[in-house]
Amino acid sequence: MADTHERDYREHTGHLVRDSEEASRALDWVQQILDEDQSTYRPERGRDSERGEALPVSEQAQESLRHVLEPLHPADIAWILEALPLDERLAVWNLVKSESDGDILVEVNDGVRETLIEAMDRDELVDAVETLDTDEIADLVDDLPPDVMAEVQEGLSHEERSQLRAAMSFPEDSVGARMDFEMISIREEHTILQVLQYLRRFEALPDHTDQVFAVNRLGHLVGTLALSQIITADPHVPVKALMHTDMLTLNPLDEASEAAQAFERYDLVSAAVVDESGRLVGRLTVNEVVDVIREESEEDAYAAVGLDDEQDLFASVWETAKSRWVWLGLNLCTAFFASRVISAFSDTIEQVVALAALMPIVAGMAGNSGNQTLTLLVRSLAMGQVTDTNKIDLIKKEIAVAVLNGVIWGAIAAGCAWLLYLGNPKAPMLAFIMLLAMILNMAQAAMVGLTVPLFLRALKRDPAMGGSVLLTFSTDSGGFLIFLGLAALFFG
Repeated sequence: MADTHERDYREHTGHLVRDSEEASRALDWVQQILDEDQSTYRPERGRDSERGEALPVSEQAQESLRHVLEPLHPADIAWILEALPLDERLAVWNLVKSESDGDILVEVNDGVRETLIEAMDRDELVDAVETLDTDEIADLVDDLPPDVMAEVQEGLSHEERSQLRAAMSFPEDSVGARMDFEMISIREEHTILQVLQYLRRFEALPDHTDQVFAVNRLGHLVGTLALSQIITADPHVPVKALMHTDMLTLNPLDEASEAAQAFERYDLVSAAVVDESGRLVGRLTVNEVVDVIREESEEDAYAAVGLDDEQDLFASVWETAKSRWVWLGLNLCTAFFASRVISAFSDTIEQVVALAALMPIVAGMAGNSGNQTLTLLVRSLAMGQVTDTNKIDLIKKEIAVAVLNGVIWGAIAAGCAWLLYLGNPKAPMLAFIMLLAMILNMAQAAMVGLTVPLFLRALKRDPAMGGSVLLTFSTDSGGFLIFLGLAALFFG
């Protein structure tokens, strides 16, 4: 079976030729190999492995899995591990090359990382972490046992220990926690020839090096010099004559999300990080910025419905269910509130039964409109486009849009309601109530879609957190109250 899977897999992937679908194909092959192995060699065992126990795999299947995993990038392996149930994940994890362990631990999400670390012994953990740079080690500190971290720190140089302490001292979402300490700095008084000679001493330049940083004798950043300039410039020209002094610099305490916006705006590959005194302490690179953008996007999407973006996809049923209780409980309370609103107008509904059929339309249209406003505002807040000076103008504009849409679509809905109940003498009044309720409910949905993110932002919380749940509550309960309240008023 090993030879067959190796041949088939390489025919599909072109052996070491990578493309955007390789990880997906590899995941399919991994699952196929495991499924075939279990059905062929352990049909009596099935899929009943206890939690925390690796799925037993035959030697032939192990060989096939190694051939699939060998050409993959650590990030691809991390993605595959996140997509596997725990028993299969641990079986695959045991077959990964040890030199890739550290890189994979950095790439996987927190929930999966916890399961992988639990499956490793102390020596394996130490060996894996020691292969990482200090900024990557800082990312794992909270997940590693204290004794492992102590041994890792003992193996670091004095400079690396200082860098690790510095990275750990900054807030999680700051530039300092994301910055790279590997960079190339040169003296402003050197010539291009001296810079070239210095660069040739490196076996390889740090990743994403598009520029070098010019500093003075005190280590203060004074300018930057692009690699393209170094290659094409006259070797005898001093750095000071060519360097750019008008440059973007970041502070370690800056928000990583704000730095990501600057990278997108100015098409940067790297940017210098300087402290309050102007001393060069590190650099932020585009690979970290891409991670920031992806993590924020995932966090917003999960937070909108009350989920944890770092949860293990295959966590236990109990843990997964428990993590969703807060928002489900809130949703249950709001649903009961909406039902009480309907009950309060039971007499009116008995008089005009058509109200029961029409009121979900009012709530549904307002919910859709409110979600559009909510999504727009959350994105604008994330991009830093909403400020104290333009906030009021944005609120006015979105409410005006909601009212206009309420008039247009309310009129359409009213016309449909009139035609639907054409033989009912109360049809004209039903249509008018439909129009008025649609306008009012869309306006209040826009208000909720605007105020909830702004309120959460003022509290230093994620503006997307639970927004859709709160919006559904307002458009359902508020919509029913508006629609049935108007009906009670006009039908008396």
